[in-house]
Amino acid sequence: MAVRVFEGKDHATAYLRYRITPDELISRIMSYMEKNTSSQFNLAVDVGCGSGQGTILLAPYFTKVVGTDVSPAQLEMALANSSPPNVSYRECPAEELPFAPGEVDLVTAIAAAHWFDRKRFLLEADRVLRPGGCLALVSYTMDFELEYGGVSNTALNDICEEYYDALRPFRNPYIGTSSVKNYSDLFDSCSYPDKEWNECVRVKRILPLSGYIGMVETFSTYQALLQKDPAEAERLSNDTRNKLMSAMKVSSPDTEVTVVVKYFYWLANKP
Repeated sequence: MAVRVFEGKDHATAYLRYRITPDELISRIMSYMEKNTSSQFNLAVDVGCGSGQGTILLAPYFTKVVGTDVSPAQLEMALANSSPPNVSYRECPAEELPFAPGEVDLVTAIAAAHWFDRKRFLLEADRVLRPGGCLALVSYTMDFELEYGGVSNTALNDICEEYYDALRPFRNPYIGTSSVKNYSDLFDSCSYPDKEWNECVRVKRILPLSGYIGMVETFSTYQALLQKDPAEAERLSNDTRNKLMSAMKVSSPDTEVTVVVKYFYWLANKP
C-alpha cells in the first residue's frame, strides 16, 4: 500500500456504520462479466475491502469471495459484521495478494485504489486474474448532494459545499486534487483492449441527517482535520448540521434526507 489510512478502531467502526454500499454498481460489474465470459465464477477478491460492506455484496455471484485489507482494525469490523459463509478476509497489501497466478475471476476495489501503489497494483491484479477475468475499480467524488422535501436543493448543497471546502485543504497529497483523474490515469495505464469507463452513476440513499454528517466524518480529509484540531473538526460538523437543519426547518438531526453519491468506475476484461 502506498498510503495507509482508515486504520484506527474508532474510524473503522464509523466506516462500517456510515459508508454507503453501491449495490447498483455490483450489478453493473456482474452484467459486464456475464457479457464477456460464460464460465462459472469461482473466486472474487475485494482489495482494500475495509469493513466488508462491498465484499458481502459479491457473495451471491461467486463460489468464494475474499476481502483483503492492510488494516487489522478494518478487518476486525468486517469479521464482526454478519457475512455469508462463502466470504472470508485476509490481511495483506493490495500489491501482494495471496493468490496463485490466474486463480481469480474478479479483482475489485471500491473507493480504495487511489491509496494503492497504482503501478504495482495493476501488475498484481494482472498476475492473479485468469484470462477472461475482470478488473473493476469503483470510487466516488467528494461532493455528495442532499435532497429534502420542498427545500431548494441549491440551498442545501451550498451548505454542503462549504463543508467540503473547509475539508479540502486536508486532502492527502498522494491522491492529489482529483480522484477522477487518479482513476482515469489507472484506466489509461491498463493494457487490456476490452475496457470501459463510466463517468457518473448517481446512487441515492435515504439516511438521517446525522448519518450524512457521520459519512462525511469518515472521509480522510475530515480525519486529518480531527487529528490536527479536534475542537475545530467538531465545530465544523456541528455548524454544518445546524445550518442544514435550519434550511430544512426541522429540529432533529434524525430527520431523513436523500443523499446522492456520484460514483464513477471502470471495468476491464483480461485477454
